[in-house]
Amino acid sequence: MTVGEARPATGTGTPPDVLDGPFSTRQLLRIDEALRLADQGTGLVFSVYVGGLDDPIREHAERLHRQLAEPERSVLIAVLPNQRQLEIVTGKYARKRIPDTYVKLAALSMVASFGGGDLAGGVIHGLDQLASHAGKG
Repeated sequence: MTVGEARPATGTGTPPDVLDGPFSTRQLLRIDEALRLADQGTGLVFSVYVGGLDDPIREHAERLHRQLAEPERSVLIAVLPNQRQLEIVTGKYARKRIPDTYVKLAALSMVASFGGGDLAGGVIHGLDQLASHAGKG
C-alpha cells in the first residue's frame, strides 16, 4: 500500500469504510502533510511505501524507486512491518543532498519509533529528519 491509497470499492459504488493498511485516517493525513512539507521544503520528491517486498528486498525497493516520476530527485522510504525491515532509497541528485550517513541516522530513529509501536510517528519523524538534512532546494 502506498500512503493515501485506499482499497478499491467493492462494486457498490461507494468508497470503503476502512482504509486498507496499518494507518488510521488521521495518521494518513499526518503522513501526507509530512510528505507535502518535505517536498516543498527541499525540492526533492519523497514517497512512502508500506507493505511487503520480494527478496532480495533492497533490489525490489530500488525497482520501486526507479518507477517514480523523478527517480533522480526522489527519496523512497519502504517500510515492511511484517518483514520487520526498512529500506530508504535515494536517487543520484537526492543522495548528494542527503548523504548515506544522514539516511542511516534517520533510519535508526525510525526503527526506534517502530520498535515502540509507533509506525506512523516513525515515518513522519524520518521524513522530517531527511528533509532537514536535505535543506532548502
